Amino acid sequence: MPEQPGQELDAWAITTSLWLDIPLRAMLGYAKTTVSLGKEQPDCHLSWITLAAVGKTTTDHGRANGSQIRADGASTKAIGTVELRDFYGKVISTANAAGPMQLTPALWAKWQKSASGGKPDLQNIDDASLTAGRALCADHRNLSKGSDWWSAVTSLQSAPLFLHRTLATANVYGTVGKNADAPNPKVLNAVNFAISKIGLPYVWGGNGTGGSDPGFDCSGLTTAAYASAGITLKRTADTQFRSVFAVPAGSEPALGDLIFYGEPRTNIHHVGLYIGNQQMIDAPTEGQAVQVHTYRKPGDDYAGAGRPAN
Repeated sequence: MPEQPGQELDAWAITTSLWLDIPLRAMLGYAKTTVSLGKEQPDCHLSWITLAAVGKTTTDHGRANGSQIRADGASTKAIGTVELRDFYGKVISTANAAGPMQLTPALWAKWQKSASGGKPDLQNIDDASLTAGRALCADHRNLSKGSDWWSAVTSLQSAPLFLHRTLATANVYGTVGKNADAPNPKVLNAVNFAISKIGLPYVWGGNGTGGSDPGFDCSGLTTAAYASAGITLKRTADTQFRSVFAVPAGSEPALGDLIFYGEPRTNIHHVGLYIGNQQMIDAPTEGQAVQVHTYRKPGDDYAGAGRPAN
């Protein structure tokens, strides 16, 4: 992202917002907050990526409940608390949160600030983004450190479902935002599908169709994710491994690549979906929900990556 406001920033925002389906006015709000706090609190290392990920997870960038962001940054309709529910119907969002960034009364009271110098407006994306940014940077956090980033986002909302979806979205936005070329829309569709299923339970043989089929196993998730983008995959991890384009050994996986584990010659037993920054989404095993985690660990049996869409 350009470091100074101006035509270069506007051009970047137009392009990136189109790629990621972020309303331009919301993107400019996130970007301006990043520039402002980059000057005021440079050691925080706040990025538009984090702000945009929070905005997406909470209100779809101000589009919740039929609202939109106007040219002046204000919401066309006041956004009250947007309920985030887990897959069992339990409300896990924070009570009385409001505005395009779903800030709680306590956070707003403590960190509110107007981006324009007037009276702060909770329903204005510039003010809400700036206030969220100040809250994220509190307590001398350095958001380039994973532990500080997690602590910062937890200070906004602490539900694991919110945290994992925000983390996944941030990884995708960061991966797309640093590239000069537009992302493959089918890949992005598949990845977004997987993000929407974070929190769903692991079910052996599950295809996530609901009712008596409430969750996914690992290959059920990747199959359904790419099916949502019009791409057909084989159903099991092993058959997927042997039927997609193999990413050259030693190469960094790309957004949407399949991450395989097992013995390449005889049996691949697990697969996940790469989302950038060394992270993947997968349905790990019995008793665990669809989630985000690092795709490599010491002693793992990583077998390589495959690319369903070229």
